[in-house]
Amino acid sequence: MAFGDRNNATLAAPWALLLCALLAWAAVSPAALYASTPGENAPRPLTRVTFIPQWEPQAQFAGYYAALAKGFYREAGLDVVVLRGGPSRPPSRMLAERKADFGTMFLASALMARDAGLDLVNLAQLVSHSTLLLVAKKSSGIFSARDLNGRVVSLWGPEFRVQPYMFFRRHGLMVDAVPQGFTIDLLLRDAVSAASAMRYNELHAILNAGYDLDELTIFDLAKEGLDFPEDGIYALRETIERDPETCHAFVTASIRGWLWAFENEKEALDIVMSHVNAANLPTNRVHQQWMLREIKRVMLGDGAAQLGQLDQKAFETVGRALVMEGLAATFPPFEEFHVPSVGK
Repeated sequence: MAFGDRNNATLAAPWALLLCALLAWAAVSPAALYASTPGENAPRPLTRVTFIPQWEPQAQFAGYYAALAKGFYREAGLDVVVLRGGPSRPPSRMLAERKADFGTMFLASALMARDAGLDLVNLAQLVSHSTLLLVAKKSSGIFSARDLNGRVVSLWGPEFRVQPYMFFRRHGLMVDAVPQGFTIDLLLRDAVSAASAMRYNELHAILNAGYDLDELTIFDLAKEGLDFPEDGIYALRETIERDPETCHAFVTASIRGWLWAFENEKEALDIVMSHVNAANLPTNRVHQQWMLREIKRVMLGDGAAQLGQLDQKAFETVGRALVMEGLAATFPPFEEFHVPSVGK
């Protein structure tokens, strides 16, 4: 084409534009073309699951609340609904009725439910040591185990009585065991000589009532050789057989939530208190802070790397104790019961 030839330039311009377009198209990689396919970059749908803790909202479950609030479950591909727990909605029943996919329970509670016919599996053991105490006032004349002989002691339900009963037998004690409610009022009013307490909960309530530690005699059942694992994450066997990836995602995101909560106490307590306030529960931030710190101490006592692992020896100790107390006819093989969803 000669410069200055307007007719030729006018005819050639569309071809030049087409050539540029073809060159630009050729420069695009096949991968880029594939990635730009409509719908290919759409987010994957989340898997909806339901989780129920074994009690009312409190810092005992801070890690799960944190995983929900910080988006860890969503990042793991889960849309998690956290139900409100409590005595009227035990996780074993909610799992049996398929109203929950995952729940927390003490190991003893889970083994009792398993013996009753509920095919539970332990996906992760988060509290590997016992925090159960018997607390007495020194002013009542109790300074050692033998001082409990012939006294009235308040105890919670069957699974919480196994350790105290073993403790009494080891020390040759005869006590008058009476039911204990959700408070430590019987002890405070001197209606009983000793009461059950969790280190992260009722012990702090006793201290808040005006007692100093040196005014109390505390029997730490873990130190008495009765170190029963407590909170674990459970599901039905059918759940892990149907969808092991979802079980793994829930456990790993939950542990992530716990580690975050321990590193970010103030924000974690804000999250806990939002659940507490929504449930209109009579507690306060100071008590929840005590609880979170005690939970951290017991959960990380063996190191963060051990979170999720159930000790076989501890499992067998609890199983034999339940059989001896007549609370279970038998207990399952360890490998069938503990199906860890961490470390994979």
